[in-house]
Amino acid sequence: MIKLLLTGVWAAAITLGSVYVSLRHASAPIESSEDAARAAVQEYVPGELITVPVITGGAVQGYFLTKLSFAVDKTKVAKLSVPLKESVTNTLFDVLIGKNLINVADNSSFDLATFKDTVKKGLNEQMKGEVIFEVLVEQLEYLSKEDVKKLGKPSKDRSPPVPIVDRNGDTAHDVIPGKEKEEAAAGGH
Repeated sequence: MIKLLLTGVWAAAITLGSVYVSLRHASAPIESSEDAARAAVQEYVPGELITVPVITGGAVQGYFLTKLSFAVDKTKVAKLSVPLKESVTNTLFDVLIGKNLINVADNSSFDLATFKDTVKKGLNEQMKGEVIFEVLVEQLEYLSKEDVKKLGKPSKDRSPPVPIVDRNGDTAHDVIPGKEKEEAAAGGH
């Protein structure tokens, strides 16, 4: 019985010792100088809700409601000749209308990652440099023309905007890093 007890104590001591040594010698993830330089100039810019019409056959069929936020190079944004808000609106019209990335009737071909990448590339091309590091899609929904008409009339039958679901089943739900903490702090006062 004593041998069993000593074996248990010995196993526990070895386990605790190895955990202590591994925690003591664990290192933080290595960050390259390029990542460190990017983090120094990176800033998150919250977006605004933008409404983009869906035009098919020469008539408006509905509207995309989208809210995008961005991780940007704050030094380059300060030097832009066209403000970021206007550049984003222009690019979204090009992407959503001109490139027709989202087919409301058939979302099976829509890919949220491709959408984000296309918006990022379009903005960076328009701004002639890498100003946008990352696009965060907080909201991407669709309202049909009939839904908009219903919103103008008092009714209990109003249907909410329909979230756009990509081919992987993902919907827009990105959150700006640190935003949750700010909202919690603001609500607590």
